[in-house]
Amino acid sequence: MTYLIIIALTLGMFFGHFMNDFTLNLFSSISMYGLFLLVFCAGIDIGYSKEVFKDLKSMGFKILLVPFSTVLGSFISGIVCFLILDIALNEALAISSGYGWYSLSAVLITNMGSPKAGAISFLSNIMREVFAIILIPILAKYLNHITAIAPAGATSMDSTLPVISKSTDKKTSVIAFINGALLSALVPIIVPFFYNIFK
Repeated sequence: MTYLIIIALTLGMFFGHFMNDFTLNLFSSISMYGLFLLVFCAGIDIGYSKEVFKDLKSMGFKILLVPFSTVLGSFISGIVCFLILDIALNEALAISSGYGWYSLSAVLITNMGSPKAGAISFLSNIMREVFAIILIPILAKYLNHITAIAPAGATSMDSTLPVISKSTDKKTSVIAFINGALLSALVPIIVPFFYNIFK
């Protein structure tokens, strides 16, 4: 599956180079509806298994360890980028707190007065999603299912959920959805917080 994803992405980049605005907008609309269909199918698969929700109930607050670990890992990566790259601490932490939601985090940072950091945020979060799509099947196979959620960040509730669902099990898919929902809710709070507090 990973090879097919990489091939599809590479072919998409190649053909995207030759597209005009009309064709690009058409494909954007198609891909959005395709994403809705994939998430819908993943939801049916999860909902069909009644035992999943009983298992999740028994886990309790342990479910929150996944988003907490993702937030912590992203925070540490922001510190590392600050130390090794020529970037301000507030910008490094704000960029790393996008959790893969490239459209929102980039706009927030740009509007707060840093177009350069906004562009970096957009690229880094796009790259996070691309790497997540590639890494999820590998991590699920060679480490464990829960670890496969972390690279996806906020996208684990939408664009990478079908990949997680295909590579893991129904229980992990539900945890991934909860993880994505919580991280998505945190992005508009944490990005401005880090950008302004360490300015």
